[in-house]
Amino acid sequence: MVEALVLIQAKVGASSAVASAVIDVEGVTSADVVSGPYDVIARAEADSIDELGRLVISRIQTVGGVTRTLTCPVLTLD
Repeated sequence: MVEALVLIQAKVGASSAVASAVIDVEGVTSADVVSGPYDVIARAEADSIDELGRLVISRIQTVGGVTRTLTCPVLTLD
């Protein structure tokens, strides 16, 4: 299992709607509206890094109001 934090920039005034839509995307486990350079931070999981990339590109980036994303894979240190 691969997890990542997806930092999302949204159109002005669209943060809440983006977070509400993103949380409904399969593979997204949380989505919170935040302040700062990003508007929403989502946590996502997938079976592989390739599947995670497809999740971000084909499902999260296509949500209405999303203007840019930055994907930060979570590293587990053993």
